[in-house]
Amino acid sequence: MFRAIETARRRDRVIDDPYAVTFLTGRYGLLARAARVPAARRGLERYLDRRFPGGPRASAVVRTRLIDGLVEDSLAAGAGQVVLLGAGYDSRAYRLAAARSVRVFEVDHPATQVTKRGLVEARVPVERRAHVRFVPVDLLRDDLAAALLAAGFEGAGGPAAGDRGRGEQGAGDRGFGGRAVVVWEGVTNYLTAEAVDTTLRRLAGVLVSGSHVVFTYVDRAALDGTGDFQGVWQDAVRRHGEPWTFGLDPAVLPAYLDERGMDLTLDLSTRDAADRYLVPLGRAEPAAPFYRIARAEVR
Repeated sequence: MFRAIETARRRDRVIDDPYAVTFLTGRYGLLARAARVPAARRGLERYLDRRFPGGPRASAVVRTRLIDGLVEDSLAAGAGQVVLLGAGYDSRAYRLAAARSVRVFEVDHPATQVTKRGLVEARVPVERRAHVRFVPVDLLRDDLAAALLAAGFEGAGGPAAGDRGRGEQGAGDRGFGGRAVVVWEGVTNYLTAEAVDTTLRRLAGVLVSGSHVVFTYVDRAALDGTGDFQGVWQDAVRRHGEPWTFGLDPAVLPAYLDERGMDLTLDLSTRDAADRYLVPLGRAEPAAPFYRIARAEVR
């Protein structure tokens, strides 16, 4: 809903997601449509920022804007495939012009994906979705790499789910297949440490060297209470039945990725992203310092 509200801003918006309101149903769809009226939108934004202190609305908006740009950068640099991991209602496959000229693989839990796929087939024109392949995967149980390859993904040579660690450059077994950019947005904080580890290792095993993995994560200090973060919305998501279960210390992230065959190339908080995208527009809106966006490059 946050993306739909931002899109309704028109003049000073930082993202344009016409599919956000299309994918919403029930009361959320009604609220998003009401936001097209400026006074209603302003009132809704104020209510959400009071109801959920700490900036989840602005954080969601600026992380979307930042990740959009990172995807476009990877595609401009020669990546020929996009993987939306835990895609949910992500609409990048349909709204980003650069993504419509490459193959896009939407990966999600089967139960979630069947609903999304129905909405896409009903509401997105055929010519806007012909390049998209849906890949049903349960990250807690299924082999991600094998599922991608079975769906037509051009991966690296060798075993589909091969694990690589520190010091393994992969020069011998990565001689074919296309570079890709993987987006893993808004997911890791709901998984176990084992699931995150397994997923990253399998990505490092199937992606061609030079591919990018863009993912979000929560600063571990926000989970264990050791950080001085005001307005953490962890209690709110717990009340909604989706507690945060995983976080990372930004200070150890480079070493964490190195052990999984990747190099960290970017790590920003959503507050950093707000300074980049909202502040120049005169929009002083709260965004979280503990919610972060990282980009890693596969060796």
